[in-house]
Amino acid sequence: TSHQYLSAKGNEFLAERGVKAPYRVITLHLGNGCSAAAVLDGVCRETSMGFTPLEGLIMGTRTGDMDCAVVPFLIQRQGWTPAEADRFLNKECGLLGVSGLSPDMRDIEQGRAEGHPGATLAFDMFCYRIEKYVGAFTAVLGGLDLLVFSGGIGENSPEVRRQVVGKLGWLGLKLDENANGARSKSAKLITVESEGPAAAVIPTDEEALIARQTERVVMGS
Repeated sequence: TSHQYLSAKGNEFLAERGVKAPYRVITLHLGNGCSAAAVLDGVCRETSMGFTPLEGLIMGTRTGDMDCAVVPFLIQRQGWTPAEADRFLNKECGLLGVSGLSPDMRDIEQGRAEGHPGATLAFDMFCYRIEKYVGAFTAVLGGLDLLVFSGGIGENSPEVRRQVVGKLGWLGLKLDENANGARSKSAKLITVESEGPAAAVIPTDEEALIARQTERVVMGS
């Protein structure tokens, strides 16, 4: 529901800027749980999520993408049951496992600023995985009009946005440092105005979307 809400708001954002449809939008919901979606004119064409939320981006305590052979390896090497391996991959990995510090990006950023090697590695891996997905999803969509950051990290971490957008200059994105660093509770553009693609922060509101969908179901019945 978050990606549906964000892509709809992204389409409105593009329409206000005079961009013509079809709209090619990549939405990034970055929080303790993280996911990405490639949306073409309101229709999701690809998502980072798989059979479970474990697949995809690195998260607070989840691995994200990994070789499936890791599971039998852990079971054999550690003597774990499948349930124990599942718990480890979902509850003890991600930012927490890589950093050895915390699953919270605020702690990771503080540790990185203080020179903590685990925090630095976790931050870099987190952003790198996002960059990979944006590149792949841009290919899926045949281009990019808008990159949307949302969720607790996406909305509140200028550092993550700076790192990610900084690696996407080949798409035509150029970070506006003042806009990126400014606090705002509403949607805001964080890249320099141009005729090319843009990046924006759009606060998510899954509850509002669920309420509207529920209303349609009730009224339709």
